[in-house]
Amino acid sequence: MNCKDQMWHPVGTRAPRVDGADKVTGRALFGADLTFDNMLWGQPVRTLYPHARIVAIDTSKAEAMPGVVRVLTAEDVPGSRTFGVVVPHQPVLCWDRVRFMGDAVALVLAESREAAQAAAHSVQMEYEELPSVFDPEEAIRPGAPQLHDEYPGNIAGHHVVRKGDVEQGFAQADVILERDYTTQLIEHAYIEPEAAAALPGPGGGVTVYGSIQNPFSCRRAVAGVLGLPLAKVRIVQSHMGGSFGGKDEVMSAMCARAALGVQLTGRPVKIVNTREESLVESYKRHPYKMHYKIGVRRDGRITAMEVRMLADAGGYASQSLFVTWRSTVQATGPYVVDNVKTDIYAAFTNNTYTGAMRGFGSPQAIFANESLMDEVALELGMDPVQLRMVNGFEGGSVTATGHKLDEHTVSLKEVVRKATEAAGWDEKRARLQTENQGRAIKRGIGMACSFRGCALGAEGVDAAAAIVSVQTDGSVLVLSGLAENGQGLKTIFSQIAATELGVTLDRVVFMETDTSTVPDSGPTVASRSTIMGGSAVRIAAQKARDALFEGAAAKLGVGPGELAAASNEVYVANDPARSMHFDDAVKIAWNEGRLMAQFGWYGAPHVNWDEHTGQGKAYFTYVYACQVAEVAVDTQTGQVIVERVTAAHDVGRAINPQTVEGQIYGGVAMSTGYGLLEEVELNEGATRTRNFDEYLIPTAMDVPEVNAIIVENADPYGPYGAKTIGEPTCELGAAAIANAIFHAVGTRVRALPMDMERVLLGRTLRPMRGRRGSEAR
Repeated sequence: MNCKDQMWHPVGTRAPRVDGADKVTGRALFGADLTFDNMLWGQPVRTLYPHARIVAIDTSKAEAMPGVVRVLTAEDVPGSRTFGVVVPHQPVLCWDRVRFMGDAVALVLAESREAAQAAAHSVQMEYEELPSVFDPEEAIRPGAPQLHDEYPGNIAGHHVVRKGDVEQGFAQADVILERDYTTQLIEHAYIEPEAAAALPGPGGGVTVYGSIQNPFSCRRAVAGVLGLPLAKVRIVQSHMGGSFGGKDEVMSAMCARAALGVQLTGRPVKIVNTREESLVESYKRHPYKMHYKIGVRRDGRITAMEVRMLADAGGYASQSLFVTWRSTVQATGPYVVDNVKTDIYAAFTNNTYTGAMRGFGSPQAIFANESLMDEVALELGMDPVQLRMVNGFEGGSVTATGHKLDEHTVSLKEVVRKATEAAGWDEKRARLQTENQGRAIKRGIGMACSFRGCALGAEGVDAAAAIVSVQTDGSVLVLSGLAENGQGLKTIFSQIAATELGVTLDRVVFMETDTSTVPDSGPTVASRSTIMGGSAVRIAAQKARDALFEGAAAKLGVGPGELAAASNEVYVANDPARSMHFDDAVKIAWNEGRLMAQFGWYGAPHVNWDEHTGQGKAYFTYVYACQVAEVAVDTQTGQVIVERVTAAHDVGRAINPQTVEGQIYGGVAMSTGYGLLEEVELNEGATRTRNFDEYLIPTAMDVPEVNAIIVENADPYGPYGAKTIGEPTCELGAAAIANAIFHAVGTRVRALPMDMERVLLGRTLRPMRGRRGSEAR
């Protein structure tokens, strides 16, 4: 050991994923892989109507079928018949009404999956069909069918922002534009359908394993339905085959049904959705209808914005209140606007209910406001980048919701400059206009930028827990109240623990999330894992390290504050030659009876919100991003291809640059699908899109070349200055692609997906499947 500077710390390195080997070798167990002795299979029986009153349920024929053990209905539920993260009104099994085609009315328990599926068709239902409503605009009109008595007018939620005087702002404008934008219903498209397995637990409790994104939310749902205390319900997360926000309420329902089967039969119960069932039952991303009015001066300065958004909540509230709240914060984009009036509504319909999906209310708003900015730039004869530089946030700017940005580096203009310069914006904007003349394939370049609040913000209590336990042999266990959903949390948290303890990464073992071993840390959502959970891990690891240092310091003849650790060595910071091996420090601590397992708790900094005016400090910090898309449009066949995306994201500090890049690549792929390909089609509430042969997601041939630019401006509130990356990467692409298409062919498309019958004089424009001219599927 030569000097401290040569010591190796895992934070900031491209460490391989700690769960990667298990996944690629098949050792990792997913929810559908789990099997228990004497296990029953559960099969939900779903409604045939989008809106109906249940008159009678006859299970006798199904119960008489071979292999059937029991058929459960809502009458068998000992606790609450409903659950919900925000509004607990979603039935685990419906008993009076069904409100969308994924509602379950009964649960068959049988000795085999085949027997359960066969018997489900024999449950006899008598319904009184009720009037349905499928358009959110129609749903909020007087006289529309009412879905929930406690929500008159079908209004699931309404958020406002009021700042300044919009009428005065419009009076000051030289140009006023009004535009309408719409987005579609889309599916999370995780590769693993939902799966859960429940079995009896100690003292009459239950243990549930499965593909569960938010174990603690799931535990509350299961405990409520069974009428059990939380301490008797144990939820253990299995390895996840993707989630993207999609395995919350749908998994709470599945786990509660499986656990109910356990409670009533005393036997383990397993439920696994087919892909078709998943597409019918699982919630989707909200479709939005958005109306924007903007006033600007000739120099490009925005004087006022008025925004109205209407989101389709579907049959139940789910996360609609929170999704639309985030939209209020981002509705006017990352721009200084002194006069703002925003109204955002969510409306109940008899469509598939909608909830959390990666982006959580921002992809819709950003598609609209970043398309609008390009439309304003065209009207003013300005370059789109110049317009954004005129209005964009900088240090000390005040957001539309009244938050003065003075506690972190406001890097909006930095990411815009870095992305556009790396993409060759100025040169291509000029050159392509000339090159496109007379060509069948026309190319264009477009951009979009955003700001995004980190963690939950004013949505609610935001805190996270972790446990770091140093074992007597020098190995380390890490437990977190947040969950690994494929985003790389296990690796990031292991790197943080290893860095603080001064050990190599191979010594750290990350335990699966288990609600009975670590405190409730809220949901794993809002890209809050690193900034919240990572901070908790760091605190716990620091406390464990301090316990080790107390014993080692006496041995080395210095005070504990004079020590440092790295590369499995504990040493004197200003005299690295004086050191001992980490294992020796552990032995000393153990022999002295010191506690080497420590608890970390991190609570978010203070935020505030006035729901009547939409003013306050919505989040304690923000991230900034810019993406530039380059497209080619075949004007003869109408095919569109995204050739290249340059993405600059300020992450605060990259704990693992490789993981950050992976998030950017994945986000670009998802936003490409959102912009060009994806849509779940419904016909009067019935899901027409029932498998991936009909639901188009980008293939490897559709994903563009991606230049990922990591920007680092350390944040005071994150571990090592780290902030957020998961969701910002997928909120920009659709707008950037739309702007690039306009640059290429001069047609503005304001509706997603952009398969665009309105483009090119009515010619159908469909995305390319493959980057070398293959026909669209």
